[in-house]
Amino acid sequence: MAPRSECGAAAGRQRSSAPLQVLLFLNGWYSATYFLLEAFIFVYKVLLLPYPFTNLVLDVALLFLYLGTEATRIFFGSKGNLCQRKVPLSISLALTIPAAVMAAYYLLLQTYALRLEAILNAILLLFYAVELLLGILALVSFSSVDSY
Repeated sequence: MAPRSECGAAAGRQRSSAPLQVLLFLNGWYSATYFLLEAFIFVYKVLLLPYPFTNLVLDVALLFLYLGTEATRIFFGSKGNLCQRKVPLSISLALTIPAAVMAAYYLLLQTYALRLEAILNAILLLFYAVELLLGILALVSFSSVDSY
């Protein structure tokens, strides 16, 4: 019987994507930094700009929704990649779409968009594009069957 790895898969050919794993790790740190910077930026905007209360509630609620979505996406992406499982990686790839929509909202549609926010969101969208590409390649790699 073949030895089992930590994730329950038989030890054999390693198909997990190292670049995807590095990118997920870096995106985890970037997301935490992004959340804190956005929170401080909201405080700045509320203190200095005539921010409508309903828009503020919407923007802050979307920021917390983004935090939950991003944490879930990174967790499933990391576990799916390391354990070479299609379902968690697929969930992570599916959650990339709403996370990118929220980043596009903060880039284009929020009440007051600062230049710093535009730069932060452009970097975030770049992360998402590369992760989506690497995630699809990893998913294809997991789906291929060994011929030996």
